[in-house]
Amino acid sequence: MKLAKRGKKYQDAVKLIDAEQQYNAEEAIELVKKTSIANFDETVEVAARLGVDPRKNDQQIRGAVVLPHGTGKTQRVLVFAKGDKAKEAEAAGADYVGEEDLVNKVQQGWFDFDVVVATPDMMAQVGKLGKTLGPKGLMPNPKTGTVTMDVTKAVEEIKAGKVEYRVDKAGNIHAAIGKVSFDTDKLVENFNTIIDTLVKAKPSAAKGTYMKNVAVSSTMGPGVKVSTATLNLK
Repeated sequence: MKLAKRGKKYQDAVKLIDAEQQYNAEEAIELVKKTSIANFDETVEVAARLGVDPRKNDQQIRGAVVLPHGTGKTQRVLVFAKGDKAKEAEAAGADYVGEEDLVNKVQQGWFDFDVVVATPDMMAQVGKLGKTLGPKGLMPNPKTGTVTMDVTKAVEEIKAGKVEYRVDKAGNIHAAIGKVSFDTDKLVENFNTIIDTLVKAKPSAAKGTYMKNVAVSSTMGPGVKVSTATLNLK
């Protein structure tokens, strides 16, 4: 019934995928490229279901990784810093740099940015934005490298293609690995980087199968299952 409600392009795309088959990463990404149906350069995403219990603090998974070929998206970076650190952020290419003035601006509903970085000495002020930035996943966090004194490194990594990942309540993680227009080998390398990072982040308290299911898809296209047996999960 759900398929019948989809457009003809989507239905034709689904026919190219064997729903019962699990592909290796290269095959899956090739199918994602073939089944991209939008008239814009869609984002390619990976979704992984992990064998963790996110309700337990020792099984929370959150972090960030720089993809070797970036995401294809230019991130607008807001940095909360002052003095020399503010100058460093500007020199590194931050789009917006400020202190109390920008905190007030965000409180008033301004959101023309994609990532927020803050120096530790600014967190007392930035903390006021918890209810504003938190629900949007924009609150700076030491685990993702966005609360740091090394603002140059933070900004440069974000501009180079750094992506954040965080397990949701159901144990799933979603992350962008590039654009449909990317060469397959570049998407595969970005994909492997994400998977390797998640494997290294496995909590010692996690029991049983860790990498349960993996799939890749484009923004508007159908999902393609990736065989976990073909992944390097050691």
